[in-house]
Amino acid sequence: MTIAALETLSFGLARTVRAARAAGHRLALLTGDRALYRHELARLPPGALDIVDVDTHDLDASRAALRALPDLAGLINSTDGWSVPAADLAAELGLPGPEPAAVRRLRDKLAVRLLLRERGLGPAAMPVDAGTTADDVRAGVGLPAVLKDSAGTSSRNVWLARDAAELASALEAAREAALRGRLLAEPYLTGPLYSAETLSFEGRTRLLGVFSRQVSPQPLVREESASFPVALPAKDAGALERWVGALLPAAGHLSGFAHVEFVLTAKGPELVEINRRVGGALVGEALCRALGVNIYDALIDTTLGRRPALLDGPEPTGPASAFVLVYPDRTGVLTGWSGLDGLAAHPGAPEWYPTMAPGDRVAHLADQRGCSGILLTEGPTAELALHRALSAAGAITPLIEE
Repeated sequence: MTIAALETLSFGLARTVRAARAAGHRLALLTGDRALYRHELARLPPGALDIVDVDTHDLDASRAALRALPDLAGLINSTDGWSVPAADLAAELGLPGPEPAAVRRLRDKLAVRLLLRERGLGPAAMPVDAGTTADDVRAGVGLPAVLKDSAGTSSRNVWLARDAAELASALEAAREAALRGRLLAEPYLTGPLYSAETLSFEGRTRLLGVFSRQVSPQPLVREESASFPVALPAKDAGALERWVGALLPAAGHLSGFAHVEFVLTAKGPELVEINRRVGGALVGEALCRALGVNIYDALIDTTLGRRPALLDGPEPTGPASAFVLVYPDRTGVLTGWSGLDGLAAHPGAPEWYPTMAPGDRVAHLADQRGCSGILLTEGPTAELALHRALSAAGAITPLIEE
């Protein structure tokens, strides 16, 4: 039988193919751009999966492509941008999957904020429309504040306003931006950023672990690096699992992976956002290595409506991992990288995961669209893995021509 994916994350496709095969299914990827998966496809033997080239932004075309697949058993829903159409199509085709209404709500960061606020589980937030003034934002959420797209991804369309001047500038920039959703304002949370990676089934949630997440210096909010697993004291880890276990069902997420970003403030964890998927970049790879299993087996299980074995274990016993996103220092055409040939000399078994190819144009530097590749290392602890990743990544330079 066939399991389909309406697009997927840039990394993890090879492991998903193996997980589908282990479950007795063949994976079919519907995509509008094979180049997004060139690294993953290069790791697979020819014919390992079926690739259907289709405009995945066209619901009718995607529906027709899915109907043409033999013995379709499930539709993987693992991205932000295609989560709503995937949920709609799964329901229409009678496949297992999340309630489309719940997926729509989770894709709307403002709706989630307001719902959780009503239930005492999150800070204030407010919509920002054409008539909203800077005074309204200051009265509603205070300063410093964050303005962002309610349906944004990859740190796109996010503005930090630390004072009145930055707020005025952020409002002007946001009103000229092409948003996927609506504009919202929320308080800026002070403290280090983390993500809780979770797996749920029928309302029961397991905390798989916590990633540290480093972002660029203010006022940018570009992601720079991450490490796993963060060594929380047992008491704090238990409290965090209970906190996230209350958040997810309150927001309507009952089954599947979730990537919950939070800031550990002086008063405790405060929610940044919920994404109903495995974390992006190399989060899935790091989880697989630490847990010693293919976590994408659980993705296949939940796609088919089955209880995943990963809900019960194992605990992390494998190596810690860290990764660094490598950005060019200017826009232009990428011609390659210097320093890759020396990676083997670095500790931590560094591996290079390109997200661009020579000839690609670098047009954005303020968010993850400007990332040219990701450097992954291992270590006995997340802290040591991160030190190794930062050292090795510092030797890599993207080469840019104007």
